[in-house]
Amino acid sequence: MKTAHDLVLEAKQHISETSLEEALSSLEAKPLVLDVREPDEFQQGHLPSAINIPRGVLEFRMSQEPTLTDRSRQILLYCKTSGRAALAAEALQKLGFTAVQSVAGGFDAWHAAGLPTETPKPLTFE
Repeated sequence: MKTAHDLVLEAKQHISETSLEEALSSLEAKPLVLDVREPDEFQQGHLPSAINIPRGVLEFRMSQEPTLTDRSRQILLYCKTSGRAALAAEALQKLGFTAVQSVAGGFDAWHAAGLPTETPKPLTFE
């Protein structure tokens, strides 16, 4: 019987992982930056220009929302430490997305390196 860790290790054999430096540099090309963590994690901080699509609904959103269906668009994905992102990258490749990269180390490594992040502003009703 396989574990979740086994699935992540298998996925990492089939995907492209990018270093923090390469990921930062790639932001200049304005890729689709996908944060596949849960919404509460995203609210605590995320990569610049990232949109939040949790891993559990990724395939549905990416194949149904017209603004996300360009299979050749450069996609940079990340999660907390890179496990969910590896699984997400493999799933997107199976859906036919051709330019998918996962950030090695995920948000935790990005944040620890002091790279730029954004935090959503809370809604106010004033």
